[in-house]
Amino acid sequence: MAPNLDRPRRQRRLSNVTNSSFSSTSPEREVDDDNDSFMLQANDSQSSVAASLDLMDGANFEERCRLAPVYRLPAELLISIFGRLASTKDLMSCMLVSKDWARNSVALLWHRPQTNNWASIHSVVKSIRKTERFFAYQDLVKRLNLSTLASQVSDGTLMGLTACKRIERLTLTNCAKLTDLSLTSLIHGNRSLIALDVSQLDQLTDRTLELVARNCVRLQGLNMTGCRRLTDQSLMLIAQNCRQLKRLKCNSCSQLTDVSMLSVAQNSSHLLEIDLYDLPLLESESITALLTQCRQLRELRLARCPLITDQAFLHIPPKAAPFEALRILDLTDCQELTDKTIDKIVQTCPKLRNLILAKCRQLTDRAVWAITKLGRNLHYIHLGHCARITDASIIALAKSCTRIRYIDLACCSNLTDQSITQLANLPKLKRVGLVKCAAITDRSIHALATYGGRVMQKPRDRQHNVSALERVHLSYCTLLTLDGIHTLLNNCPRLTHLSLTGVQAFLRDDLTVFCREAPAEFNDHQREVFCVFSGNGVSRLREYLNRAGGTGLETGMVNDSDDDGDNATLRNLPIPPPPPPHHPNLVHTWHNPAFHNHNDQDIEDEDMEDDNDGTDTPNDGIGIGIIDAAVHGHMLNLDVHSTPNNDADQMISGPAQQNHGGALWAGGSGEAQHVTGMMSAAMLDDVEEGTPQ
Repeated sequence: MAPNLDRPRRQRRLSNVTNSSFSSTSPEREVDDDNDSFMLQANDSQSSVAASLDLMDGANFEERCRLAPVYRLPAELLISIFGRLASTKDLMSCMLVSKDWARNSVALLWHRPQTNNWASIHSVVKSIRKTERFFAYQDLVKRLNLSTLASQVSDGTLMGLTACKRIERLTLTNCAKLTDLSLTSLIHGNRSLIALDVSQLDQLTDRTLELVARNCVRLQGLNMTGCRRLTDQSLMLIAQNCRQLKRLKCNSCSQLTDVSMLSVAQNSSHLLEIDLYDLPLLESESITALLTQCRQLRELRLARCPLITDQAFLHIPPKAAPFEALRILDLTDCQELTDKTIDKIVQTCPKLRNLILAKCRQLTDRAVWAITKLGRNLHYIHLGHCARITDASIIALAKSCTRIRYIDLACCSNLTDQSITQLANLPKLKRVGLVKCAAITDRSIHALATYGGRVMQKPRDRQHNVSALERVHLSYCTLLTLDGIHTLLNNCPRLTHLSLTGVQAFLRDDLTVFCREAPAEFNDHQREVFCVFSGNGVSRLREYLNRAGGTGLETGMVNDSDDDGDNATLRNLPIPPPPPPHHPNLVHTWHNPAFHNHNDQDIEDEDMEDDNDGTDTPNDGIGIGIIDAAVHGHMLNLDVHSTPNNDADQMISGPAQQNHGGALWAGGSGEAQHVTGMMSAAMLDDVEEGTPQ
């Protein structure tokens, strides 16, 4: 009798475990973390892969008890296990084991269908429209990305997918042919949408965004960069209805004003990141409101907003500060800002890591001295075109902010070797921009190459003191010689990018063969002086110069002190010849017409191309197939549309990045762009290094 009495208890216990597993809709991910970047994580759409409902009656319970333990696993555990399989082939094999395994693995294969070619799209649409099918495939699609085909996608393409009403992340970057017609059909009735990227959809109007606001109250990420027809009306409705909004990008939405931004500030208390590039009507009042009311804000980008003045920051109430969360602030080309603003920013945002002040032409040494108070928090600083800055403030910056990894001083023409040699002491410096710093000589290059003169002879010491430099931009630094660059190449093993456009010593046929190709839009003159080495070109240049022989210069000690106390001697390094004295009748290379752009358009050798080295990860997914599987005596016709976890659903940001296969979210190439997903470890590459002063 004891076993018979015990059976109902065991049945209730197993039933409770099973039913509790059905109540959760997120077996694969914890509660949404603020560090999560929408459309960045490789497999985050599994958050909606739910356990298949399989209520147990008495007969079913008896059958399952006779099976092996692996077949009695709760659905949540099965999904968790299947989610850790790296290969889609393995998942397909799991589907052939049993109906139970098929039900709990098919969602993982369909959550992000492959849509990078027309054959895949046609197959997906065909499977969704089937009348006789084993699963409701349209309800399994959680992520849809059509940006790979971009300009080829039309309303007809999207209309075939309108049955997919549970999409969580929709990426339509650069699909310029799409209109409100297809988007409203797809979005209507969708209550699951979390992230939407409609950047560069010129024909999009308020009609679509108003529908998003009414239907998609869970929306957390919205990228509407380049949608110039959108107005304050739709964005206000988004702010009022979508209270969970965390990331918003409104770059180049030229009709937006303070009216909508004040609504965003008032209603979006969870906002983490907002990009407001190129908004000509945006004024200071809305910036003050965003800072004071969005207390969790981490990234604020305001490039090319001409109406923003000092008042945006000086009017911040004292009780509202400090803003401990803010890490990234981009004020590129906000030319009305003065030193007082920078002082206020440093006081109210003490934990800033990335500060971009390119083309803020009114800034002086006083602003840089204020920035020194950020100390070890500062990792990235861009002061390009701040021509009033001198050596004194840069020396103070290098001494105070010792964790700087990237510094750009392009067109700061007052700088000399004195400040650059001090920057060379930064232990973590990876990227330095000195374009058009015409006064620097080989002395600066030797200091950068040897980590301030601390490259030692002992192999052990050299290993610990090796230069961390990866990218060096020296275009139009016309006093540099071949010997200085040779030293840089030999002492910086991590160097992957070296720009020397307009440097006469390198405009030689035997050296330019190692350069990368000039951008197609360059004119003849720009091509003549273009000289950028990247990737393998840097290594090949180094090998060529080493084979060509020594420098032929006199050598001397860089530093005769032994700071470490280990009796190690310092390397003998070449001493460059002094620069030629200035004389009114002496024609310097910098003033030589041969090195001027006759069209008054400087060569932006770092802006025109991104860092892509041609090694994009291929899409090696198994694609689309049909499985005819006999499972427990039943023939199943299973459509499988899979995309590997390493697809191109990555976020890059910027005003107008041509992004194929990913969401234009947080930084790319172009003018003063950002990289690295949501810029958690952001480095601004390929900035405007050659634009006129």
